[in-house]
Amino acid sequence: MLVIGSGPGGQKAAIAAAKLGRRVAVVDRPHMIGGVSLHTGTVPSKTLREAVLYLSGLTQRDLYGQSYRLKDEITVADLTARTQHVVGLEVDVVRSQLARNQVALVSGTGRFIDEHTVAVRNEAGQERLLTADHLVIATGTRPARPASVEFDDRTVMDSDSVLSMAEVPRSMVIVGAGVIGMEYASMFAALGSKITVVEQRAGMLDFCDAEVVEALKYRLRDLAVTFRFGETVAAVERHDEGTLTVLESGKKIAADAVMYSAGRQGLTEALDLGKAGLAADRRGRIPVDEHYRTSVPHIYAVGDVIGFPALAATSMEQGRAAAYHACEEPVNPMHHLQPIGIYTIPEISFVGRTEDQLTEERVPFEVGVARYRELARGQIVGDAHGMLKLLVSPEDRRLLGVHCFGSGATELIHIGQAVMGCGGTVDYLVDAVFNYPTLAESYKVAALDVTNKMRLIERMKR
Repeated sequence: MLVIGSGPGGQKAAIAAAKLGRRVAVVDRPHMIGGVSLHTGTVPSKTLREAVLYLSGLTQRDLYGQSYRLKDEITVADLTARTQHVVGLEVDVVRSQLARNQVALVSGTGRFIDEHTVAVRNEAGQERLLTADHLVIATGTRPARPASVEFDDRTVMDSDSVLSMAEVPRSMVIVGAGVIGMEYASMFAALGSKITVVEQRAGMLDFCDAEVVEALKYRLRDLAVTFRFGETVAAVERHDEGTLTVLESGKKIAADAVMYSAGRQGLTEALDLGKAGLAADRRGRIPVDEHYRTSVPHIYAVGDVIGFPALAATSMEQGRAAAYHACEEPVNPMHHLQPIGIYTIPEISFVGRTEDQLTEERVPFEVGVARYRELARGQIVGDAHGMLKLLVSPEDRRLLGVHCFGSGATELIHIGQAVMGCGGTVDYLVDAVFNYPTLAESYKVAALDVTNKMRLIERMKR
C-alpha cells in the first residue's frame, strides 16, 4: 500500500495496513510529517489556545479580578514557544510510530503516472517511481484564498499564516464566522485584541445548539468582539498604518490585520489525478463510497480531501477503515454518533441532534440543564458560565442529544456519547455515582432536572 500524505488519515491507514502484514510506504514532504493537522491546523491552533488561556489568565478572572493576567505584555514569541515545543514532540511521535511498524517514509511530493504508479519528487528535484497494489490519497487541504484579496501573510492572512505573524495585533478583522474563524476570534479577543467578525450569513455555527451559540456570542461580546452579520467584504486595502476592510454595505473597518477564514481547498492540483482515472470537484475534493474507495476501486481517499466532516478524529477512523477494506479485513462502519468539538473560549461540544432539528422532525423531547455555577467544581475552576444540556425522549427515555458549553466540554461530551452509543437511558445517569467535585457531575444534575420535568407531565396525565 502506498499512502500519499502523513496526516491523521494517512498515518492510521499506513499503520493499520502494516499491522495486517502489508508492505507500506508513506509519501510526504520532510517538513510536513504529521500533515496540516500537526503543522498549521489542529495541534498548533489548540496549543496556541492553551498558551493564550494560561498567559492571559482569562479563566481565572472570576476568582482573582478582571485585571488578573499572568503576563502583562504577551508577545508572539511567548505564544509560539509552546506551539513549537508540542509540534516538535508530536513529529517525533509520528516518525516513531511509522518506524516501529516498519512503514517506509519517502520524502517528497507525489503525482500519478498511472493508476498503480506514483512519481515522487524530492527536494533536490529527483524523481523515483513507486508502484503499489492499493493507494490511499490523504493529502488534506489548504485555506481557500479569494482571488480578489491580496494576501501578504503579514497584515492580510489566512488561518495558516496567522500562526507565523510578527506581533499580536491590537485590532483585527476576521472574515468568516465558521469554526476556525470563531476559534481565532476568541483567542485574539482573550489577548486583548479588538476583534470584528464579518460574516455574510445571518448567523454563525448554525449546526450547533442555538442556546449555546447565544451564550458564546454573549461571552465574546463581553470581550469586545463586534459581529457584522449579513455583510460581505468588497475590498481589503493595505496601508502603512494597517488595513482598511470595505464592506459592500459601505461600512469601513480599520484594523492592524485581517484574517480570512473562507473555507478550505483540497490539495489535489499537483496529483495529476487524470492519469489515474480520477477527478476532483472545484474545491479539490475527491468523491468516495462508503468504504472510502474512489471511482478506481484500488485507490482510496480519506480525511479532509474528501470533504465533510473534515475532522482529525474522523480522518483517523476513515484511514483505518480504508486500510481494513483494502486488506479484506472485516470492519464495522463508522458509528453515526460522532462528537463535534469547537475550541472557542469557552469550548463547545455536542453529540446527537439539536433542539431545532428535533422540532423540525416533530420528535418529542424534554430538556435537562446543569449549570457550572451550581457545581462545586465549577466554582473551584472559576467557570460560572458553563452548562450541560441533555435532550431526552419522554417515550423511551433515551438521550437524543447532549450539548456542552464551558471548561472541558470536549472531554465531557464523551460520557454522553458512550451512553447514547450503548443505547442507555437517562435513568443510568440518574442512578450513577460521579466523583465529587467534578464537572462530570453535571450529567447527574441535568438528568435529575429532566426526569423531574417528565415526572410532572406523567402525573398530569393520570
